[in-house]
Formats: sequence, structure tokens, C-alpha cells
Amino acid sequence: MCLLKNKGHEVTVISRQPGPGKITWDELELNGLPHCEGVINLAGENLMNPLRWWNEGYKKDLFSSRINTTKSLAQAIAGSPSPPCSWVLVTGVACYKPSLTAEYSEDSKWTPFDLLSKLVKEWEASALLQENMAKTTRQFIIRPGVVLGRDGGAMKQMLLPFWLGLGGTLGSGRQPFPWIHISDLAGIIAHALEHPGDVASSSPQVFNGVAPVLNTNYEFTKELGRIMRRPTILPVPGFFVKALMGSERAMVLTQGQKVIPKRTQESGYHYKYPDLTSALIEIVGD
Repeated sequence: MCLLKNKGHEVTVISRQPGPGKITWDELELNGLPHCEGVINLAGENLMNPLRWWNEGYKKDLFSSRINTTKSLAQAIAGSPSPPCSWVLVTGVACYKPSLTAEYSEDSKWTPFDLLSKLVKEWEASALLQENMAKTTRQFIIRPGVVLGRDGGAMKQMLLPFWLGLGGTLGSGRQPFPWIHISDLAGIIAHALEHPGDVASSSPQVFNGVAPVLNTNYEFTKELGRIMRRPTILPVPGFFVKALMGSERAMVLTQGQKVIPKRTQESGYHYKYPDLTSALIEIVGD
């Protein structure tokens, strides 16, 4: 949001609570979509919320918080007398099956294989506009990996153990670790809004929101420890992660995918933090 404002855009947030620069979801349903050039959906219950136990209620919230908001926005776009030029949905790389060898680009075919990939499938399907709408509103799907930033997300939960010298690899450490700096995720979103391309399509244009390098969890752990000047000698066993987080959620940390941002780069996006060292120094460096 800050990046878009810095670029001169006016931003309206859809929130549960009213306030300056905001509208509520109820207002959206009642009054429709306000006039705008682009719509972005970032809504969804936090998958890695440490305060919530992995149970059926939590799983239901993961689906409903994403799919219901996406459907509401897609319906608001379809019903708008002046629909936006761009419609951007941010999902995730969980659609790609974990593998130590396979590499996935935006052109890779995939089918749901577990709970989270099923979530991505239903989530992305709920965003699709009818073919006549796609002629005026270009559709984008951005699939980010682990988002790294100063003020939240994965890093917020990692930093304390590392500062205490308790950081270590998760499971074997050999699993791929697709990641992106939060500034680059924001940059890709802005890039999609501002450079929509020349041809409208009934199918969304997919951008993999990951850094253009392939790293493992071991490489990430060692580089973070080096920059923080902390030891990383205590690996966290896979069974412990599963017991703590639930087996389906633990897969996000103990398994991974080699994801390549082929179309993201071909579209002309230039990364601000294309490698782990530059990204981690910005987040935790002196």
C-alpha cells in the first residue's frame, strides 16, 4: 500500500472496520465497487498463525476468508458500471507439488494433491471473470513464496529463536525454500497494475512471486545466522514441526518447491532484492 501511495496512487482499503481511506465489506456489498483503476485482494486468515491450533475450524476459516472475499470482489467488478482495468489476486506457491528436483514456472501444469493446493485451486477459480468482462478488466494471479520483511510474516516468528542462538534448519534442510522480499512482492503487484500488457485474455496472467534464485532451507538458515552473527547448529526435527503445527501446515516448512519467476522476469519486472544476502541485510543487518 505504501509503495502505491508513493507512486502517486490513491488507495482505498476494504476492511471489517470503517475508517479514513476505508470501506467495509458490507458497504461493498451494498453500494458496489467505488470507481478505481485496479483491485487487489490480499485478504485471508494467516496460515502460520501461532495462536491457532490446526483443526477443522481453522481449516474452514482458511478457505472461507480467501474464497468469500475473492468472490465478493469478482462480483463487485462484474457489477460495476465502470470496471477497473486490472484485477490482481495474490495466492501462493502451494499449488506446486513439493519436490527436490522438479522446477515450476508459471507455465507448469498442476492439479490439487493436498489441502493447501486444493485451497489455491478453489481460490483462484473464485476470482475468474466472465469472458465479456475479461475484455475490459485484465486478470492477474501472483503466487508468492515465503514473504520476508521487517514487520511481520515468517521473519517475525524466526527472529527471536535466531537471536537466542536457537536457529537451525527445519527438517533435513534440503528442501527448496522459495522466498521473496516484501518490497518485491509489492513491486510485482504494482508492476501488474501499471504494466497490464497489450492483450486482454479470459485466462488470468500468472506471475510467480519469488526471487530469481533457488535456495534451500539450509542455505537460508546459514545466511540468516551469518548476517545476525548467531550460531545455527540446532536443527528442528520434522516430527517436532508436525506436532507443533499439524502435518498439513508443517509441509509448508519441511517441504518445498523450486519455483522460477519466468514470466515475472519476462514481463520486465526488475528485482530490488534478487538474492538472499541483499534481502536479509535489509531486514536484519546493522
